[in-house]
Amino acid sequence: MSQRKIFLGGEFLVSETLPKDVFIPEDLSREHKMIYDTAVDFVKKEILPNIEHIEEKDESFVRSLFRKTGEIGLNGIDIPVEYGGEGMDKISTCLVTEAMGTGASFAVSHSSHTGIGTLPIIYFGNDEQKRKYLPKLASGELIAAYCLTESNAGSDALNSQSTAVLSSDGKNYILNGEKIFISNGGWADVFIIYAKVDGDKFTGFIVERSFPGISSGPEEKKMGIKGSSTTSVIFKDCVVPVENVLFTIGQGHKIAFNVLNIGRLKLGASVVGPSKTAIAEAVKYANMREQFGKKISSFGMIKKKLADMSIRTYIAESLAYRTAAAIDDRLGVLDEKARKDGAENARAIEEYAIECSIAKIFGSECLDFCVDELVQIFGGNGYISEYPAERMYRDSRINRIFEGTNEINRLLIPGTFIKRGFQNRLPVIDALKTIENEIKADAPDDVKMDSSPLGMQKFMVDMCKKMLLIAAGSAVNRLLANIAEEQEIMALLADMIIRIFAMESGLLRAEKLSVSKGEKKAEYHIAAVKVYVNDAVPEIAAMARQVFSFLEEGDALTAKYNAADRLSSYRPLNTILLRRFIAEKVIKGQKYPF
Repeated sequence: MSQRKIFLGGEFLVSETLPKDVFIPEDLSREHKMIYDTAVDFVKKEILPNIEHIEEKDESFVRSLFRKTGEIGLNGIDIPVEYGGEGMDKISTCLVTEAMGTGASFAVSHSSHTGIGTLPIIYFGNDEQKRKYLPKLASGELIAAYCLTESNAGSDALNSQSTAVLSSDGKNYILNGEKIFISNGGWADVFIIYAKVDGDKFTGFIVERSFPGISSGPEEKKMGIKGSSTTSVIFKDCVVPVENVLFTIGQGHKIAFNVLNIGRLKLGASVVGPSKTAIAEAVKYANMREQFGKKISSFGMIKKKLADMSIRTYIAESLAYRTAAAIDDRLGVLDEKARKDGAENARAIEEYAIECSIAKIFGSECLDFCVDELVQIFGGNGYISEYPAERMYRDSRINRIFEGTNEINRLLIPGTFIKRGFQNRLPVIDALKTIENEIKADAPDDVKMDSSPLGMQKFMVDMCKKMLLIAAGSAVNRLLANIAEEQEIMALLADMIIRIFAMESGLLRAEKLSVSKGEKKAEYHIAAVKVYVNDAVPEIAAMARQVFSFLEEGDALTAKYNAADRLSSYRPLNTILLRRFIAEKVIKGQKYPF
């Protein structure tokens, strides 16, 4: 198999990506499938039959589950083999996270442990720290928690008020502060805690529950994920040995933000599992429920719901695994020494900050859409707790807040893209000049359509990239250094970028499958991409016009409007029939159709 091209993060906006250079779920190896099946089997046998027990927040039972996941290798997915883990690639860890994502509250406990709770030590711990903690985290003997959020330091994490002062004998740091909304907070044995050394050096620490001065607050009463532990974590004159400083004094932000990038990707994968479950639950109910003498699955509006749930999940799955493979490819070119270097790992992970944020946003909003439609299909029963829709609806909502709110991630996406353009990490300026010249020459459609089933969709994705670059260029030129303060504009640019990456990821997946398996095997994939692109293009054009309306006036505004009109000129497809085509497969198979 030929090696994939290694792309820069955000490069998809300024260059062409070929289907052969992306990973798609249909490329999964036999080993990948075995890993996924192991996790699915665990959820079916150990989690789903015990959901009510887990919802009671029984710590001893949850600990027994952690020991079981440890025995079958599901705790050590990211932990190197030499430290007692499985050393899986990011594709495999996302598969485990997707499967475990169907495990209700335990999914939160497990992902907090294996993800942001353990990753800081994996990527930034020294050898001694790794040997001390990672084997026991892999086995489930220890449970981990990640402590970043404070009452005045949520999205603004660096505003932390927690302090760390070196003791007079130089052997310990004395930590004081309080972290809030900590997943696994009441159960964890090992905490990753951030505090400012000498009041200004933001630093990470590995803190054991056995250390003097650390305690957990009472369990929070939550809307959903009721079976997970969520508490404050208080450290009052907490004594932490100097050898438990994580990475480097004053470099805690590198740990926090890069671990959150991986956390965002994993969240994007974790919501694919329950989205697929929502589709299966919805169609099974729709095939059973009768009204007006017919099963409700035969009604057009129900078919539309089933199709839209499936299409969004298809796109979420496509972009999550595309991103996981890109990170694998980047990490894969590091030499042995670099792989053990926290700074090198940080650079490799940070490269795909844009794509990780997109996976988090798109995935969490996909699941919210799916569970909302699930409740609607169940009707009144969807509001009753004895049916699965009610719990899934409540559990879903937290994902738009976890790992940085979707609003913060929407600011990160265009902010990172624009910054990389200024730094010449991406050829943004050259791409924009090319487009401006095309517009002036009255020839913005230099991208030629091919005759493939998705030739038109490929053409429109390229046109949307041009619209985004024109809008981003206008924003930078008009707002200059103040662009980050205009959050509505940043959000519009973010939503354009998200839709472009989503369209392209689905498109490349369908194209690659069509080439490898034939158009007949890819017909549902092709239909899904056609529907998604058909709906996304006018949305992107409307967003571009909103940006232009804020920034321009007079002839300049008219010119930008005309450019948007030409770039978004697209004959709408008959998506009613395409949606019915997809829905019929969902109804027949009673599951996610791809």
